[in-house]
Amino acid sequence: MYAYDELDRTLINERVSEFRDQVKRRLSGELTEDEFKMLRLQNGVYLQLHAYMFRVAIPYGTLSSVQLRRLAHVARKYDRGYGHFTTRQNIQFNWIKLAELPDALADLAEVGIHAMQTSGNNTRNVTSDQWAGVAPGEIEDPRIWSELLRQYTTLHPEFSFLPRKFKFAITASAHDRAAIKVHDIGLRLHKNADGETGFEVLVGGGLGRTPFIGKTIKPFVHGHDLLSYVEAILRVYNQYGRRDNIYKARIKILVHELGIEKFAREVEDEWLQMRDSALAIDDAVIEDIRSRFSYPAYEKLPHMPEELKKAAHDPLFERWRKNSVFTHKVQGYSIVTLSLKPVGGPPGDATADQMDAIADLADKYSFGEIRVSHEQNLALPHVAKRDLPALWKALDKIGVATPNINLVSDIIACPGLDYCSLANARSIPIAQELTRRFANHDTANLIGRLHINISGCINACGHHHVGHIGILGVEKNGDEFYQITIGGRADENAEVGTLIGPAVPYGEVADVVEDIVEAYLALRARPDELFIDTVKRLGVEPFRERVYATR
Repeated sequence: MYAYDELDRTLINERVSEFRDQVKRRLSGELTEDEFKMLRLQNGVYLQLHAYMFRVAIPYGTLSSVQLRRLAHVARKYDRGYGHFTTRQNIQFNWIKLAELPDALADLAEVGIHAMQTSGNNTRNVTSDQWAGVAPGEIEDPRIWSELLRQYTTLHPEFSFLPRKFKFAITASAHDRAAIKVHDIGLRLHKNADGETGFEVLVGGGLGRTPFIGKTIKPFVHGHDLLSYVEAILRVYNQYGRRDNIYKARIKILVHELGIEKFAREVEDEWLQMRDSALAIDDAVIEDIRSRFSYPAYEKLPHMPEELKKAAHDPLFERWRKNSVFTHKVQGYSIVTLSLKPVGGPPGDATADQMDAIADLADKYSFGEIRVSHEQNLALPHVAKRDLPALWKALDKIGVATPNINLVSDIIACPGLDYCSLANARSIPIAQELTRRFANHDTANLIGRLHINISGCINACGHHHVGHIGILGVEKNGDEFYQITIGGRADENAEVGTLIGPAVPYGEVADVVEDIVEAYLALRARPDELFIDTVKRLGVEPFRERVYATR
């Protein structure tokens, strides 16, 4: 966990005071809604279909138990008793009253949580691997660099009014769990031929109306040069990015129109002018940030404790362990993923009572630490293997032990038309129906790893473009229809999925997904060939034929 210093706390408290005054002026009529809009957006407040929506930042997806309890408090006191975890490691509250927002922000500020720049045309929450710091084979903890970027970009005067929103993601593992290739800037920590640690820098990724996979602009940037190189990218974007057309304002469009080679030259020219400036990072700065991250005092534990051997005789426990428990870099410990995808439930939602209970379990079993994944699940990153049986029973009692991680019912979905004023169609009911269709665990295991992503509009908050099966809601003559893509992925081999045919009406979506899955089971070359690999091998045509044969 990172400990905020006095400067951080002062900044957060000052922003709360400033926003309190802005809300007061809006409620009195001194500010119009148009005048207030930019102010509220920079504090994470949207005006949705039914109420204001409040988006809270969880930098690089790390929460303390104290912070999670405070989020539960906000859900209970100011909302309707739940929160929605998003694909960018944030949490959203959908029913906040504007008059109470400053009090909610003040309550969060007491425990080092804020909502700065969770919206608006600025640099957003810096996201990272939910297993950062505990993943086997990781180069180093990427959250140190995420925190460096968080500090540098927060309220940066030059980059608070960019052409469009701007998103970072960082990973330090060979397997990308942070989806860095679909971000404006993706950073991959690795070592060069000389054994130095630095970053591969990718630019121009992003989904939405025009999806692109990020391209490598520089294979290696030393850590000391990270801020100057990032600033060079932002300056080039700020200078050349479109401000006359909101649909062409993202950096991905600029990279596409200039070409990666020309864009890289522009960035290099800008960078060489500032490389040796005050933006060069001293080792002391990095070490200061590193020193403010606390890590657990791990015990020396056996690889296979007696408690785990005994519990292995329980088939329900074993089903959960094999699905939701992952290898930790320290012997005797595990990473445990908590599914926020119960059968028939809205993906990513957690009640205030669940958040309180998870905070208690984190204190008891995970050194008081919780992680948020971009797949809209939570994780306890430091669980002793001897505690897994007891933890499983406790998680099962509160409804977050569904053994469906990475399976067909572990669905990513945006709030859709149930909440969002931008949406064309509902997302949540589609997800709920699909979890019911694939509730049988044996069937889900037979299918294997298969990611379904659902978005209620072209803005792609559900990342449908990179779902193994992607579902996009569209409107046709006042009715809800859905386009289906297959073959997308968000990992180190990221690809945008391919449309399989005409959009289908709301009532047929679950049937279409079942048809696609049945086609996959018939077409796969062997039982362990994943859906995504079958699609890559055969293309979309065999699936298209199956889906539209009788439609």
